Amino acid sequence: MSRVGRVERVTKETSVLVEVGLDGTGRVEVSTGVGFFDHMLAQLGKHGLFDLTVKTEGDLHIDSHHTIEDTALALGAAFREALGDKSGIRRFGSASCPLDESLAQVTVDLSGRPYLVHTEPEGMAPMIGPDYDTTMTRHILESLVAQAAICLHVHVPYGRNAHHIVEAQFKALARALREASELDPRATGVPSTKGVL
Repeated sequence: MSRVGRVERVTKETSVLVEVGLDGTGRVEVSTGVGFFDHMLAQLGKHGLFDLTVKTEGDLHIDSHHTIEDTALALGAAFREALGDKSGIRRFGSASCPLDESLAQVTVDLSGRPYLVHTEPEGMAPMIGPDYDTTMTRHILESLVAQAAICLHVHVPYGRNAHHIVEAQFKALARALREASELDPRATGVPSTKGVL
C-alpha cells in the first residue's frame, strides 16, 4: 500500500506542489522562498520521517502570507490523501519537544473533523528573519487542520525566543503526526467505532 499524497494548487497568487510520503525516511526537498518557513517544513519531514517535497512560487513582492498559507493548505490536503481510508493507523499521537528554554506539547487525533487549539507565550517577537510573521504559525496550523481534517492541540507553556518557540512546535507536531499515522500491526480496519474517520 502506497501512502503518498500529491497536491498541486495554483491560484493568481501562488503555485504550489506538495508531495508527502508517510512511510519515508525523512528525505526533504523544500523551496518556498521564505527561509524560516522552509526550515520549519524541513523539521516536519525530518522528525516525522515523512518524505516531503514542497515547491512553492508566490507573490513574495507583496509579503509572505499567501505563500505560507497556500503551502499549508496544500500540505494538509496531501497529508489527508496519503492517509487514504486510515485503515490500520494508530489515529492518536502526542509529543513534547523542548528547544532550549521553550517547550511545545502537541496532541493529534486523525479524526476526520478539523479542530485546532493553539496557545503560545504572550509577547513574542513579531518577526523571525525578514519574512516570517510569528502570527502565521497559528494560521499555518489552521490551514493544515482544515485540509487534513484532523483535531490538533498545540500548547507552548513557556519560552522566550520566538525561533525556539515556533521550531519546538513543528518538531512536536512532526513527532505526534508520525505516531498517529503509523500503521499498528495489531489493528485491523479503521480505528473508530463509527467505522469511518
